[in-house]
Amino acid sequence: MAFMEKPPAGKVLLDDTVPLTAAIEASQSLQSHTEYIIRVQRGISVENSWQIVRRYSDFDLLNNSLQIAGLSLPLPPKKLIGNMDREFIAERQKGLQNYLNVITTNHILSNCELVKKFLDPNNYSANYTEIALQQVSMFFRSEPKWEVVEPLKDIGWRIRKKYFMMKIKNQPKERLVLSWADLGPDKYLSDKDFQCLIKLLPSCLHPYIYRVTFATANESSALLIRMFNEKGTLKDLIYKAKPKDPFLKKYCNPKKIQGLELQQIKTYGRQILEVLKFLHDKGFPYGHLHTSNVMLDGDTCRLLDLENSLLGLPSFYRSYFSQFRKINTLESVDVHCFGHLLYEMTYGRPPDSVPVDSFPPSPSMAVVAVLESTLSCEACKNGMPTVSRLLQMPLFSDVLLTTSEKPQFKIPTKLKEALRIAKECIEKRLIEEQKQIHQHRRLTRAQSHHGSEEERKKRKILARKKSKRSALENSEEHSAKYNNSNNSAGSGASSPLTSPSSPTPPSTSVEHAPF
Repeated sequence: MAFMEKPPAGKVLLDDTVPLTAAIEASQSLQSHTEYIIRVQRGISVENSWQIVRRYSDFDLLNNSLQIAGLSLPLPPKKLIGNMDREFIAERQKGLQNYLNVITTNHILSNCELVKKFLDPNNYSANYTEIALQQVSMFFRSEPKWEVVEPLKDIGWRIRKKYFMMKIKNQPKERLVLSWADLGPDKYLSDKDFQCLIKLLPSCLHPYIYRVTFATANESSALLIRMFNEKGTLKDLIYKAKPKDPFLKKYCNPKKIQGLELQQIKTYGRQILEVLKFLHDKGFPYGHLHTSNVMLDGDTCRLLDLENSLLGLPSFYRSYFSQFRKINTLESVDVHCFGHLLYEMTYGRPPDSVPVDSFPPSPSMAVVAVLESTLSCEACKNGMPTVSRLLQMPLFSDVLLTTSEKPQFKIPTKLKEALRIAKECIEKRLIEEQKQIHQHRRLTRAQSHHGSEEERKKRKILARKKSKRSALENSEEHSAKYNNSNNSAGSGASSPLTSPSSPTPPSTSVEHAPF
């Protein structure tokens, strides 16, 4: 497909951040090997599931590819003799299920292309690097000043976003990075507004936004060029990683976990909050804050990837904040993601789970106060503070920023309105997803509660009591009928007896006073 052509009609825009779960349903032994039948499900809907068949050798191949992450993954060992025994196959199935559970619950591994292709080959069979290279090459036929030097393989986490080292032909010593990305499920801008906004990005000047050198787009993708930075991102600083290394190698299993100095945390945090406030005031949706999207330039943080929200790409932390119905605007998403970023700066690693019940010792209680306001159970349940509120908190309020660069980002009124409508659509999809997750969670809890051993015991006891009560009532009714029958026979009367002392029932009519 040429770069300036429209995408094919009916193209499926998957949300790659929706978690995949996998359960081995059965195994079948063939002549020389065993196949495992796996049920894979995307998200919470049982209807959105499919079967795949995998051999042990497929698991082994995936595991070898994931070794770059430096993790010790629990793949059951190979066995050459006795590997067709029924007991061994059953035991191995348990081990493979445990392996699937580990890789699908690891935030980085579950989002990587290797795992997606293993679990969902129908939707992830394309060679995205090749597609990106074709589109980029097509564009540069009409822009001969640029030259592609080499692809930067897997330096980012997104499957449909690829990077290339670039140079300008008459300035061969300058190194630049091109990023190419396909459209995502939250692209609600019209094609015309989308292309206009992408081309506006190089005009955005802010001391804490990383400058875009060149940007263009068609109806199906966008490419942007920025200067290459040898220091890398904030995440590279925290993990002491090399910017050009693959994402899995850099961040999955850091050799040394160490947070930043308190002054760095305060300064970087303040700079990031200032640029978030600037974007919020401009009505420009962001929603993509994490430590890999913050470039380091000396002692200055500069935000990356403003184009992501225009392209409709889902957030790195979407699977976290989609669990909490009070985090339902892009502003609150940015604040929650800032909590993740602050945690990583403080402790040198992301939180094990969210919400965070208790925080490890930190360089200052002021840090914990901000973390509690963005990551705690109470915060996730009740809602996020504003960026302005965070700026007033003791951790950031006394930070002096020395910059003379005046922010500048002029967005025409018509495009501001288009951004506002697109932002509302993004938030609407998030709210709907959160509602579905909430309903599913309630139903699952109810079913789990109903099916628990304790509940079954309670139901048995209630059933026995009901049975006894029913038997007792039947016995009393039978006894009463028997007595009445004897009394009738003794008196010769056919009408029931009435007690002379019984009072006359009061009248049931009620007089209403006129209104």
